[in-house]
Amino acid sequence: MNVTVTPGPLRGRVTPPASKSQSHRLIIAAALAEGSSRLDNLSMSQDIAATLGCMEVLGASWDGETVTGLKTVGERREQLPLLDCGESGSTLRFLIPVTLAVAGGGVFTGRGRLLARPMEPYERLFGSKGIFYRAEPTSITVQGALEPGEYALPGDISSQFITGLLFALPLLKGDSELRLTTPLESAAYVDMTVDALSRFGVKVHRTEDGWYIPGGQCPVGRSLTVEGDWSQAGFFYAARGLGNPVEICGMNDASVQGDRVIRDYAARLDGRGTVTLDVSQCPDLAPALAVRAALRAGESTHLVNATRLRMKESDRIETVTSELNRLGAHVEAKPDAMTICGVSALHGGETDSHNDHRIAMMLAIAATRATGPVTIHNAGSVAKSYPRFWEDYERLGGRITRQEE
Repeated sequence: MNVTVTPGPLRGRVTPPASKSQSHRLIIAAALAEGSSRLDNLSMSQDIAATLGCMEVLGASWDGETVTGLKTVGERREQLPLLDCGESGSTLRFLIPVTLAVAGGGVFTGRGRLLARPMEPYERLFGSKGIFYRAEPTSITVQGALEPGEYALPGDISSQFITGLLFALPLLKGDSELRLTTPLESAAYVDMTVDALSRFGVKVHRTEDGWYIPGGQCPVGRSLTVEGDWSQAGFFYAARGLGNPVEICGMNDASVQGDRVIRDYAARLDGRGTVTLDVSQCPDLAPALAVRAALRAGESTHLVNATRLRMKESDRIETVTSELNRLGAHVEAKPDAMTICGVSALHGGETDSHNDHRIAMMLAIAATRATGPVTIHNAGSVAKSYPRFWEDYERLGGRITRQEE
């Protein structure tokens, strides 16, 4: 689907969808738990559907409100389960160790750039543990027994690898230690994992260089409400900074989500002078920050420590740069950063989301300050994380025309 946006202001109240990051974690913990768990305010998207589908393959069930825990913990299947992760990096990386713990492994498939995203940390780690790992163009296969013991990973890799082990190791019969060989970068995402585990009664203990994880634990089902998503709220903070009177509702100011830093970052972008923002702990905010920075007329903004943006649904350093520049922005791409020289207005034109949900939403916010219509190709990519985005955009007064490809 393509969307053409006629420029105009957004105004009114908006409630962002439930946190995708927290939803993945609560679903997995609930699916591993004994008994059932009711998850309120769960927002369905392609990524969340992928995690639910994979947990159902492993033996859990989902009736639209309640997750009932899987029945295969500690058992071994004769045939490896086939798990379709869609385009969800979280689903893939979280569940590879989990399948080893509960099913002796699995065969993982996906779409888009998913299977091309870096997986070396697991490949190296499992090789040292005698666990079979094979990556092919259309699948990844892992097979073997995940045994308790010491597991070492660098701290400057994606936190998704760390999260996967934190979910799997408590299920093993013996105790384990997860040790970081370099300082931890994506600390907030790991904090979310530890928080999710603790809500289901699973204990992991922080050590000087990692975590001590007692074995033999089984999560216990419970009822929880999923928080609003601060990374999606970031687009409405950007809209507000661009002069759109939007009120953002339903957010938890005490959230452990690292993307809650958008409140501080947005305030800094509202000021004058050069601003440098470190996005290493909040890479998903970069497109929203970039579109806000693009219209800081006469001011410069640096988004730094952004290497992970190159490994998302698109290479976001390149796609943020190319698509905003198509509309008259001045963005310079660097290997691990972007420098943005603010302009007073953008013009209309043809753009492309590159099948990346956050690029599509960034361009929608950019269109509110354009001098002519903005066409966004592959605008349906928002379904990956925020399926109702265009409906919310229209409710706020956005004027769009949809064209099916």
